[in-house]
This record gives sequence, structure tokens and C-alpha cells, in this order.
Amino acid sequence: MTEIALFPLSAVLLPYGRMPLQIFEQRYLELVKSSMRSGDRFGMLRIERGVEVGSARLPQLAGMGTLASIVDWDQLDNGLLGVTVEGSQRFLLGEFWRENNGLIRAEVELLPPLEPAAMIDAWEPLRTVLEGLEAHPHVQRIGMPADLTDAWQVAYSLVQLLPLEEELKVELLSLTAIEELMRELDLLLNALSGEA
Repeated sequence: MTEIALFPLSAVLLPYGRMPLQIFEQRYLELVKSSMRSGDRFGMLRIERGVEVGSARLPQLAGMGTLASIVDWDQLDNGLLGVTVEGSQRFLLGEFWRENNGLIRAEVELLPPLEPAAMIDAWEPLRTVLEGLEAHPHVQRIGMPADLTDAWQVAYSLVQLLPLEEELKVELLSLTAIEELMRELDLLLNALSGEA
């Protein structure tokens, strides 16, 4: 088990995905400062029930999350710190607790890094959708380049960018076989386009 700081959110960060964040709470300013100085990653996972802010009780968190690294930062027009985080390795959540400064820390089990998986012809429509999404100005702003020859990167980038329910993103994050993930994505894209 590995001990890490957590940054719980209502949104899900996936491996290879990027997400812009506004940092305004002191505990997260300290986390970001420490991470930028040391290069340490922190855990991002979904709040399933409860609230993370303003409550003495710990929220109910998803059982799986993603390690995050800060890849860009800037002061936003509103004066707050803006950071862009990138997901890498998945982890299983163990015991977690709130520290005196309000930051949640946890024992986690790091899952093995994903081995690249070759794209096959049947998955080409998924790559085409991702190529279209990569042309969107928002995606270009956060700079989320995917290796289009790696099925894991194509799949997780799609899950990150598509308008899917966050609970579903957690479910897709937990799949361990690329074939199953691509099959689910194909069904979801057909449903989103009205072909189901």
C-alpha cells in the first residue's frame, strides 16, 4: 500500500486524460504547491455521496481513482490559481482519513501501469471520433494529445471527453480488458448518436 493525498471531486479523471481545475481552498493550494515542488502525484477520485467541503464527516468516495500530475498552471482572470492535471496510474482506495489541515489522505493500492494495446480495424470508428474531438478548441486548450495507435489511450481519452455520467466513467475506469472497454464505448457512441 502507498499513502497519498486525495483531491476528491464530482468529476472523474482517467489515465491519459486532462482536466482544468480552479484552486481556491488553502489545503489544495498547499497540495498543489507541494506537488509542483516535489513532482509527487496525488489521487483524484469521485465523491459518490456527501460533500468534501464544509463537513466534518468524510464523504463516500469511489473505490477506484487515478493518480494525477500537474502539467500546467496559470493565474486565472478571477485571481484564482488554475492548474491542468493529467491522469496516469489507476489505484484502489483503502483506508482514508482527514488530516488537521482538512486534506484527505489515503492508503491506496497502485494498479500496474497499462501496457500499450494495438488498435484493430473494428475500433477505427472510435479513433475517428477521438480525432474529431481533438480538433475542438477546449481540447486543444488543455493539450490532451493521445497516441492514436494505443487502444488504451484512445479509449480513456474518449471516456474523458464524451458527455457521459460520472458514475459510468468510474465503471469504465474499472474495466481491465481493452476489448470490453472498446465494446462498451462502441455501444455508448451508438446510443449518443441515436443509432441504438
